[in-house]
Amino acid sequence: MEFFGYRKLVAYVKACEVRRRVYLLTKTFPQEEQFAICNQLRRASVSVTSNIAEGMTRYSNKDKSHFLEMAYGSLMEVMSQLEVAMDEEYISENDFHNMESLISETARLISGLQKSFVIKENKE
Repeated sequence: MEFFGYRKLVAYVKACEVRRRVYLLTKTFPQEEQFAICNQLRRASVSVTSNIAEGMTRYSNKDKSHFLEMAYGSLMEVMSQLEVAMDEEYISENDFHNMESLISETARLISGLQKSFVIKENKE
């Protein structure tokens, strides 16, 4: 068993890119937001990669599917918080749309991976 096999997953690589971009974007947020939306965005983006990694180390397909579902939920949390950031003019519309595109791609990858484990679970 390879301990860090999750690192090879395209979904994980894309989720890492989301996390990196969130950290870059939040560096420009106003100081008063450092412990509010900035912290929340960072934690949600870290949660995506963490749940993928943890899920892929689980033995049952049901557990893998569950952690991927949580990763997907955290990704949607990031998207929602980015909408707030755009509305508050902490990020530009261009930055928002670039993130939206990356998040959509990442969401499709996580969803497809999660569904593969649901199918495997149903066959067991």
